[in-house]
Amino acid sequence: MKKIPSKLRKLFNKYAIQLIMASLAINIVLGLYIIKKENTLTGSAKSVTKVDQIKDNLFDEINPEKGYEIKAVFGALGPKMLSMGVIDYDKFKSVYEKSGQPLTDDLNNILTKELNKKIKITRENSYFLLNFFWAVGLANKSAILTNGDMIKYGGIEKAGNFASTGGWTLAKENPMNYYSKEELIPLTSDQASLVEKVASNIYRPCCNNSTAFPDCNHGMALLGVLQLMASQGANENQMFEAAKYFNAFWFPGNYYDLALYFKNKEGKNFKQIDPKLILSKDYSSASGWKNTKVWLSEQGLIQEAPKQGGGCGV
Repeated sequence: MKKIPSKLRKLFNKYAIQLIMASLAINIVLGLYIIKKENTLTGSAKSVTKVDQIKDNLFDEINPEKGYEIKAVFGALGPKMLSMGVIDYDKFKSVYEKSGQPLTDDLNNILTKELNKKIKITRENSYFLLNFFWAVGLANKSAILTNGDMIKYGGIEKAGNFASTGGWTLAKENPMNYYSKEELIPLTSDQASLVEKVASNIYRPCCNNSTAFPDCNHGMALLGVLQLMASQGANENQMFEAAKYFNAFWFPGNYYDLALYFKNKEGKNFKQIDPKLILSKDYSSASGWKNTKVWLSEQGLIQEAPKQGGGCGV
């Protein structure tokens, strides 16, 4: 075999070393890139997990997994309403069957039996309680219904045109036949005044009206809850606190945004927010909630909220 000339061998060695060094540099750069990429992906995964955790925590704050118990029992409200006809049992039952949420034994008992167990709103029964207390607020005799804003714009003849009256389709007869008809929940004059005071300062995100103007199902239902609580000795603070959670169960999307707003703006958890503040027109009305939504958007804090609760119909 011919021997490679010394000059050629030196030239070959020179370029071979350069080629090896270049290859080594490329591998180092590529390795650093892969490590950086992996760290970025890992960091992203951690970020997503953290965001998901915040979302889960917020939902648990506004709609506690174990529910929220109030200072009141159902008593005989269910049987009374079935007896007077403001709830037609078959119609009521059918609504839940068609929605894929057939009445459980516990819910059926609320309608048909006298119960002395404290009321607890949960994720599972919030839709049931919305319709149940809608009927209570509609049928219970109240000056709020006969002397307030419900008749301000056309008297008792036009009061049947609201969503909370004309929209109640689960009665045996025309819903206005049951409007403020019976004293389902006896109240003293002081208790009635307390209900009016509290109701006048509680708003809901579907409109700009207070609970003292219950023109939709949410307002009428909450009115029934407040009346029941007042009749059983609840004080003003307990009623506001209960309303905060009932609204949050019935409007989870809106109150998720409000909870996110207070958490970022004031560093407060939902439990720490003053009920009178969050339920005021500045936050819980349709316009108040929209203002907080705008602030969240400007801060880049918009998150996907839970789906809205029940609409303004059965």
